Amino acid sequence: MPAIAVFGPTASGKSAVALELAELAGGEIVSADAMQLYRGLPILTNQPSATDMERVPHHLVGIWEPDHEGSVAEYAELAHAAVDDIIRRGRVPIVCGGSGLYLRAALADMPLPPQAQASVRAAAERLYDERGPAGAHATLAAVDAPAAAAVHPNDRRRVVRALELADSGHSLAAEDSLLWSAETRHPTVIAGLALPPAETARRIAARTEAMFAAGVVEEVASARARHTFSSTAQRIHGLQDVTALLAGGITLDEAIRRIETRTRRYAKRQRTWMRRLPEVRVVDATRDAGAVAGDIAGWA
Repeated sequence: MPAIAVFGPTASGKSAVALELAELAGGEIVSADAMQLYRGLPILTNQPSATDMERVPHHLVGIWEPDHEGSVAEYAELAHAAVDDIIRRGRVPIVCGGSGLYLRAALADMPLPPQAQASVRAAAERLYDERGPAGAHATLAAVDAPAAAAVHPNDRRRVVRALELADSGHSLAAEDSLLWSAETRHPTVIAGLALPPAETARRIAARTEAMFAAGVVEEVASARARHTFSSTAQRIHGLQDVTALLAGGITLDEAIRRIETRTRRYAKRQRTWMRRLPEVRVVDATRDAGAVAGDIAGWA
């Protein structure tokens, strides 16, 4: 099997499994994490450690400055090149991440719309802020009814994205359809790591506390002092909460609580994505990473 993909909700142990799997299968890891693309925030984005990077080659980690306005189309081009090069060298690409869109972009030839102009994105964000979820969703329904039917009014990011796409003559509904139907470029085993929601929540809480203990507040303060963040980098999970803490708007306990809550919600969406991934093979992730990797290697 030329390629293996490892998908799962936040804190399901994807990185540990991918490391074990790469050693078992003679592979190299290609990150499908949209936020790990940015450098300067290794704690906040949970990037692999220097030891892990020495243990197994990693690709597409920390390649963009925080002010870089990234896009899925740009990522897809880089990911395809990395996957093809790994296969060409007789190795196995282990595509690992928790974003359904980025995972499919790495694995498949998806016709992706061009990156939205900054002015279009700003207008969509301003509309959402000024008219509120219901008003922005009503506007979306008027210009793209199928997209409006596919996204909840309270999902600010996706409503804004749908409005951006509608402005350029594209549809979020079509993009979502491709996400679950596009064929992979190479034969690929897709493994989905499954954890009970309660265990996921426990691990998210532990990871969040560890992140603050490791110095994430100082990391964000340093990055903010050196860079202006692009609109895509601004979406890094936890960034807005740590920034609010630095500004004195919230307490440390409140920042931790907000990050845990947002991350649990994101994990819930990831579990939904996993159920929709075509040909995904679900594996029990409550076990040791080596045991999980052994199962996946057996499928390949």
